[in-house]
Amino acid sequence: MAKPIEFTDSNFEEEVLKSDKPVLVDFWAEWCGPCRMIGPIVEEMAEEYDGKAKIGKVDVDSNPEISVKYGIRSIPSLLIFKDGEVVDQIVGAVPKSHLTKQLEAQVA
Repeated sequence: MAKPIEFTDSNFEEEVLKSDKPVLVDFWAEWCGPCRMIGPIVEEMAEEYDGKAKIGKVDVDSNPEISVKYGIRSIPSLLIFKDGEVVDQIVGAVPKSHLTKQLEAQVA
């Protein structure tokens, strides 16, 4: 069963920026209520997109460098990367259908 990848300040470049597949990155924190609501959706998507896209999470408290670099001011924030560039950003807890639609546009 595929699980979301734990992206960190140290593995972000290798796992996300150099990925040959689109990457959905969920910026979250343990204390954030809306983040906990979106967590299970991100886990489902990791399973559904296994082999087609990378799905992972960044704990903003443990990885401040990445959060600052991408201007994360409110969480949850989800960024979609393709070829090392941010191609989409979703802020707040949104329905799974919305996330799937945004990611599908990059996978296709």
